[in-house]
Amino acid sequence: MNNEETLEYIHTVNWRGSKLGLERITELLSRMGNPQDGLRFVHVAGTNGKGSVSAMTASVLKEAGYKTGLYISPFIVRFNERMQINGEEISDKELCETVEYVKNIAEAMENLPTEFEIVCAVAMEYFKRNACDIVVLEVGLGGRLDATNVIKTPAVSVITSIDFDHMRELGNTLTEIAGEKCGIIKRGVPTVSYQQADEARAVIERVAAEKNSALVFCDFERINEKESSLKGQLFDYKDRKDLFIKLLGKHQLKNASLALDTIDVLRAAGFSIDEDAVRRGLEKTVWQGRFQLLCESPVFILDGAHNPEGIAAAVAAAREYLPERDITVLIGVLGDKDYEKMLGVVNGIAARFVASEPQSPRRLPCKELAELLRGFGKDVYEEQNVSYAVKRAISLAREHCGAVVSLGSLYMAGEVLSCFKGAQDEL
Repeated sequence: MNNEETLEYIHTVNWRGSKLGLERITELLSRMGNPQDGLRFVHVAGTNGKGSVSAMTASVLKEAGYKTGLYISPFIVRFNERMQINGEEISDKELCETVEYVKNIAEAMENLPTEFEIVCAVAMEYFKRNACDIVVLEVGLGGRLDATNVIKTPAVSVITSIDFDHMRELGNTLTEIAGEKCGIIKRGVPTVSYQQADEARAVIERVAAEKNSALVFCDFERINEKESSLKGQLFDYKDRKDLFIKLLGKHQLKNASLALDTIDVLRAAGFSIDEDAVRRGLEKTVWQGRFQLLCESPVFILDGAHNPEGIAAAVAAAREYLPERDITVLIGVLGDKDYEKMLGVVNGIAARFVASEPQSPRRLPCKELAELLRGFGKDVYEEQNVSYAVKRAISLAREHCGAVVSLGSLYMAGEVLSCFKGAQDEL
């Protein structure tokens, strides 16, 4: 199989979608000899911040000398981003070889696996073949019935910020959603959690007690923000002083505190991680599509926020880093998200809107989005094609001596990023 055939196979109709449940992935991995059983994991669930926390944790572990796997979803630009070792994406050659191996086994199953289960199995085999010391494993959806939850005993379970998203699959209350996320808590395995709303916190405390899991919550009151600019943030957390991250926004300081508490739990479990590795790992972390500065003239910020909490964090960051600036908001959303609430939040920073749409069958059509945006009484420009939308937004920002903030969908974030990587001089 070549790379094109490999990706076509992964996305083929027979496997498409996500059906929660562990029966298929359990059978598939069993037929493969259970590659996951020889690996150690940091298992990360949550609504927002999973990718950032996973990236920071993996970066620190790499700097500490561990051969570190990282499994994420979704990808931003290239599918290969989903499986990394020490910051390097899986090669096309290894991806093709591993997918072909999994394909031959999966096709013998009566109950065919889903796309996500195939990808999860490929990742487990890839990390096993490369003898990773530890794998930072990001949950795809929920936790309890997510394919990644096939692992038995991680080194630590991590729960990031819990909020409303994927309600159709996970429930309509924070209590229900938290219950699904807490499915990754394992008996006798320590758990580290973001500071949560009361309803979510109560569920986490109950499940951790039932599973005899030592539980640590972040203490955001012990974050001391010292300096912040579009270049990065200098801060203290607990007894650690003058830490630096390139990731922007106060929410990333909270995510960093979660990564730091996770590292401390790993240390207590016997991992050798010195302070220099912690500092280097945090400072070297780069995470695409998370309040990312793509251009300085005009300032162009890209954020993949795609639910109300994520949008609120991006809007707060825009107010912090772009005070009093004229902001053109470039936005495209998926139709199954709480987009009306999202639009109400982002309206707070917008001087005008450029409406577009991600290349996804779940997208909200550009025309429908534009009609909703016109309800705010501001100028709205329609550009269905993302490349044209980026050019229009930049032109408007230059005309008004302002900035662009692009957000609404990780899918569209990848398309925007591709515009800049492909032909920035033409924008």
